[in-house]
Amino acid sequence: MSDLHYLSATEVLRAFRARELSPVEVLDAVNARADAVEPTVNALLERDHEDFRAAAVAAERRYAGTGEAPRALEGLPVALKEEQPIQGRSLRFGSRLTEGYVADETHPVAERVLAAGAVVHARTTTPEFSCAGFTHSDLWGVTRNPWNPDFTPGGSSGGSGAALAAGTAYLASGSDIGGSIRIPASFCGVVGFKAPYGRVPALPPFNLDVYCHDGAMGRTVADVALFHNVVQGRHRVDHVSLPALPIPADLGDVRGLRVALAVTLGDFPVEPEVEANTRTFADALKAAGAVVEEVRVPISRAALTEAALVHYGAVMGPSMAEVADPDDPRFMAYTRQFLALSSAAFARTGTYAGMAAESAVHLALAEVFDGHDALVCPTVGGLGFEAGNEYPDGIDVAGTHLDLYIFAALTPVFNVASRHPVLNVPSGRASNGVPTGVQVVARPYDDVTAFHVGAAAERELGLWADPAWRPAL
Repeated sequence: MSDLHYLSATEVLRAFRARELSPVEVLDAVNARADAVEPTVNALLERDHEDFRAAAVAAERRYAGTGEAPRALEGLPVALKEEQPIQGRSLRFGSRLTEGYVADETHPVAERVLAAGAVVHARTTTPEFSCAGFTHSDLWGVTRNPWNPDFTPGGSSGGSGAALAAGTAYLASGSDIGGSIRIPASFCGVVGFKAPYGRVPALPPFNLDVYCHDGAMGRTVADVALFHNVVQGRHRVDHVSLPALPIPADLGDVRGLRVALAVTLGDFPVEPEVEANTRTFADALKAAGAVVEEVRVPISRAALTEAALVHYGAVMGPSMAEVADPDDPRFMAYTRQFLALSSAAFARTGTYAGMAAESAVHLALAEVFDGHDALVCPTVGGLGFEAGNEYPDGIDVAGTHLDLYIFAALTPVFNVASRHPVLNVPSGRASNGVPTGVQVVARPYDDVTAFHVGAAAERELGLWADPAWRPAL
């Protein structure tokens, strides 16, 4: 097997069970790949080879039958987002303000990944306090997109997306409060799942924030299903966590499913290349037997922006203000801007008006799902964010100026409408080399349909199945 680092997670685990590959051999492959590409990509933290090698050796014994039975992710190199704490390990949140911070608890996602036998060989970079749609900070430097290093891999789970695209992890975790799984999944040409609120347990108090989600990222839909099945389900520390809804291994037939195609949502601008790739994705679903109908979803970008900022000003902003004064110059400039905009929106609008704006989003989506099983729409309307650029004055997308760059993404709609499961699946690449993605949205809590639709399009498009679909690093 050539290019071991680009095998899918499911292929690697199958080869482990067949004794065709060993966990140590695979760990060596991803470490060698990281040695080669990390000077450019800069996505991985804590590459402690010796500790991880011991875990790989122990996994090897299990597959040889000389230890306990192999577990769901036994011996598989998996990278975890640094924001998700591991007890006793450093917890910096990408900030100079957190010198000496050590986690006193383990996030449920990390706990379950480790309990499933994964070799957590690295943790991944984030922007400061995960409050940006790009990934760079004074603490960790600039993380770059493996497809085009002049661009960011997105954020805030940008290190995870970049690691998957670069071939330095088989699976990676993310978190998502405004698109932080789906934006980097889109820009990196990988798959990422924002589960419905409560499906994947989180730590208090953010488990009570309905915008907040933790979840799975991988190169294929089947890999993300595998990872999601490990981390989902009720957990003792998360009072609102939901029962697991297992994703089946057979992700196939979409014949007869009614799929709504929205080339944008409301008045969000979308570049022609993004629209073209979204239509190609819809055509793939038609070829797989789905009934695809184009729809309009009347969501006001201005109202959605205000509602989201009010929410951030009520919850996420105050949590960061506990660390230091919002004007502290040690904060990144983008963090200070986020704090200022969100706190001003909360003071200006208030919680009730924000809830009313959110309700309009829910109702617009309810109309779509009255007659459809799924909705597909772009993940990001723009063609990428430049690496290192904080876009303090906004961004232009398809001839429209957006005062706040993050709303080049259509993702916050589904943090507002947080009970919808949303799967980002690659739809192609733009002329600058940066991939594009589609959000596959299912009815509230109907996780399985999102995976069925995503897998059907993936099979028709055949992107990661083609060795040419890889960054030229």
